[in-house]
Amino acid sequence: MSEHFSALFSPRSVAIIGASEDVTRIGGRPLRYLNEAGYEGTVYPVNPNRETVQGYKAYASVADLPESPDIALLAVPAKATVEAVRSCAEKGVKAAIVFSAGFAEADEAGAAAQKEMVAIARAAGMRLLGPNCLGVFNSSAKFYGTFSVVLDEEFIQPGPVAIVSQSGAYGAALADLARNRGMGISQWLTSGNECDIDIAEALKYVVQQPETRVVMAYAEGVRNRDSFIEALDTARKLGKAIVFMKTGRSSVGAEAAASHTAALAGSDAVFDAVLRQYGAYRARTTAEQLDIAYAASFGIYPKGNKIGIFTFSGGFGIQMADDAEENGLKVAPMPADVQAELKALLPYASPKNPVDATAQAVTDLPLMTQYMRSMIERGGYDIFSAVLQSGPNSKTYGPRLIEALDAATAGAKDLVKAATMSVPREVEKQFEDRGFIVHEDGSALMKAIGALNQFRESFEQAKVRKALEPMQKIAIPREEVSEHAAKKLLSHAGIEFPHEELVAPDGDVGAAAARVGFPVVLKISSPDIAHKTEVGGVVVNVRSEDEAREAAAGILARAQDKVPGARIEGIVVTPMIGQGVETIAGVSRDPVLGPVVMFGLGGVFVEVLKDVTFRAAPFDVDEAHRMIREIRGYSMLEGVRGAEPSDVNALAELLSKLSRFAAAHAEEIEGIDLNPVRVMPKGQGVKVLDALIIPRKEV
Repeated sequence: MSEHFSALFSPRSVAIIGASEDVTRIGGRPLRYLNEAGYEGTVYPVNPNRETVQGYKAYASVADLPESPDIALLAVPAKATVEAVRSCAEKGVKAAIVFSAGFAEADEAGAAAQKEMVAIARAAGMRLLGPNCLGVFNSSAKFYGTFSVVLDEEFIQPGPVAIVSQSGAYGAALADLARNRGMGISQWLTSGNECDIDIAEALKYVVQQPETRVVMAYAEGVRNRDSFIEALDTARKLGKAIVFMKTGRSSVGAEAAASHTAALAGSDAVFDAVLRQYGAYRARTTAEQLDIAYAASFGIYPKGNKIGIFTFSGGFGIQMADDAEENGLKVAPMPADVQAELKALLPYASPKNPVDATAQAVTDLPLMTQYMRSMIERGGYDIFSAVLQSGPNSKTYGPRLIEALDAATAGAKDLVKAATMSVPREVEKQFEDRGFIVHEDGSALMKAIGALNQFRESFEQAKVRKALEPMQKIAIPREEVSEHAAKKLLSHAGIEFPHEELVAPDGDVGAAAARVGFPVVLKISSPDIAHKTEVGGVVVNVRSEDEAREAAAGILARAQDKVPGARIEGIVVTPMIGQGVETIAGVSRDPVLGPVVMFGLGGVFVEVLKDVTFRAAPFDVDEAHRMIREIRGYSMLEGVRGAEPSDVNALAELLSKLSRFAAAHAEEIEGIDLNPVRVMPKGQGVKVLDALIIPRKEV
């Protein structure tokens, strides 16, 4: 991958197939950009109708080129693209970018042409980007393999932010907005239809580049589950932040995504959970994506979540404190002795936190400096944020304020520094040069700082996480299995179930019930009856042998009546367990992200409130704990109204085991339901009362 991506981002030579003299055309813009940027590699325009193109010697065909270029930009119509790919493959080109649309996103003929050119490229060992894309650029290498108009007026400076986007238009908009925000860009790639190179592969490459600190990504769907998760995991291990914009949250959006790039959107809730699982931040708006990428571009993450807020206005400080708490930051009070010292210096101040120095400190530079230095040196804060508003823009006060901040923050290398202000860009830059994350809006700033704290937590988790041992596979039937059989299969994963007995249709259910111990539950056992309650196949709270025999006869009769021909194994007799917090766990096969584990509280919480969360399988116990704490009803497990805390440790063990079983049998299982799962009081484990396995019939 490295060789081909080096050719893609830092080629020593480039051919432009369909090069144009007209700098406004698709074949003209890349040539113009390379020329004006001072690209130092060799440029080969290919145009059979001209001797020169924009001052460069032109060649009639790819075959006529004096060498095999590292990369080719294909700026020809869709109908000519397949032959252009063939010519490049025959010449030994390492990578090609296909700009044209009209392929898999258009119709069946386009899909066939796309398939053909992929086959040609793969046979030659050549990589393809696109089609239907805007290409790539690498500012440091002065390589601009794109026709995007975003570069028309001004090139984008190198910097710590990379952009990878399936949508060319969105990628270009992000680049423009990042430039306006003062962010430089390391690498920029748009993947389009992803006939070969996809966003996951690009993501993994850019996070490994030393100059990249943060990646802004846009996707409508992903094609390769393992490659995508590997990219996210690589970023987390390297301490690189990913800020993701994923569209298709609504059903309408998902349909539009599929038609736009022929991508499979998959389940949005699952995608959302996988991003959380691997430490990527999912932005809900473009503004949020930019805010968080901007904050991460400084490359400094808080050591913890304690924030100190300095302000001259109590109202602004309180608002920021509210926003900080909402985003997982702790607005801890200043130490009592420091508060007393500051109060003595300025009786009208409020030195608790937010530290309100009042307008009086504005005119007293040493006093203002002492207040801020006390917060930074003695407050024990991981983050320092100042509410400055329009003050820095004052010609008389602004320089004094910077002087005070320089003195107060000197030596605080690990401190995350932030400030809100409403000033021109050139004034913002003075603070940015001093390491301050600057924003006009305090709420947006606190969301961004909260995201930095989330990234820090994820990076720390990656350092201590150990590889999971793969679970040994067992034979899974290709046809439906009964609850009793499902439990036997799942027991191989170390999942424990209450003791039960399976009694043949002509056996003595009463005697079995007595052995299990009253009260008991009776259930029909049949691979053809997945939802037993719908056919009257369950009777609860049975308290005697005679009652058990009578109930069993009724269950068998109803099953015969409602599902004639069903294979009946008999009656399952299991203990009646009513205590514990009711939860549900299961596995489903996401069409893109493969086996995922679902967890939530049972009853109304799952049926009406949809209070569930997901994780990609497999995962460890620590991740299971984070999963459990995500649901809105988590307090039910902590113990409410005098109830004992639940055995969350046992629940986390169960979810991790289930995930490992699901991963080991990803090709054999379509779904698993454990419902209900009763979480008993702390130290008493969990009771899995029912199990369903749905085999995958077609592989």
